[in-house]
Amino acid sequence: MYIHVTVDLPDTPEQVWNYLADVRSHTDWMHDALSITLTSKKTEGVGTTFDCLTGVGPIKTIDKMEIVGWEDNRLMGVRHQGLVSGEGQFNLEPIPEGTRFSWVEDLKLPWLFGGPIGEVFAKPILQAIWRRNLQGLKSQIAARKT
Repeated sequence: MYIHVTVDLPDTPEQVWNYLADVRSHTDWMHDALSITLTSKKTEGVGTTFDCLTGVGPIKTIDKMEIVGWEDNRLMGVRHQGLVSGEGQFNLEPIPEGTRFSWVEDLKLPWLFGGPIGEVFAKPILQAIWRRNLQGLKSQIAARKT
């Protein structure tokens, strides 16, 4: 299940990255990320691991994640290991107005959630949630400027 959402943010990639680099802050703008607990001694960069309690409606699961890509001010890649598996990436691209933030995920749902058939139904729901998340990120970034 491939999902790609974007938002334009009113800050430079460096300023956005300073906010994103601490994965624990992602619960401030990801409505489906209920809590994030680091499981590694590392707190940033490739090799950082964490558990994310994720909730979509009545469904809650622990998403075990590992940072697998990290380029300051440019990208953060994660591997999902748990009930939901796959990889995702945040990309930051400078634009005249600030930063274009792209969020790409390629996920596989387990048979418990309907496998490939469940993905057909889950994709529009997750796209809507992640678009809302990006609006939350935009609000957080704007609030930091004031």
